[in-house]
Amino acid sequence: MIRSAAFGLSLVMALPALADEDRVPPVTHAATQEECGACHMAFQPAFLPARSWQAIMAGLDDHFGENAQLDDATRAEIEAYLLSNAATRIRSVPDTVTPMKISDLPWFKREHGREVSARMMERAKTMSNCVACHRGAERGIYEDD
Repeated sequence: MIRSAAFGLSLVMALPALADEDRVPPVTHAATQEECGACHMAFQPAFLPARSWQAIMAGLDDHFGENAQLDDATRAEIEAYLLSNAATRIRSVPDTVTPMKISDLPWFKREHGREVSARMMERAKTMSNCVACHRGAERGIYEDD
């Protein structure tokens, strides 16, 4: 319960546009779910600012070591969705910094650095595998309970 409350508080502080403490608006865009979700969970756009999504979408030929290029129309459609639902600001991240990973954000490191055990990390394989620990992550629910 305390962990959940702490996560909720950190999320609200990071993403002031979100009203509910333990929820992030889920991905509702079909092309985003299909294309991004083909390789990993389609991360909610509210986790990163627009400048991050622009940089990520501009580099799909080397998307964290993989070629994730899309046709121009699909790329533009997904980018428009990500930008229109991006965070307006991320606490503790200056507007001059463009975070490329959710797991690089200060609130994420604070929250997960003290909670993720070696055993949990072994199961998840990577910090970007949200659903390994948060069963409702794809629906935008990050409660731990």
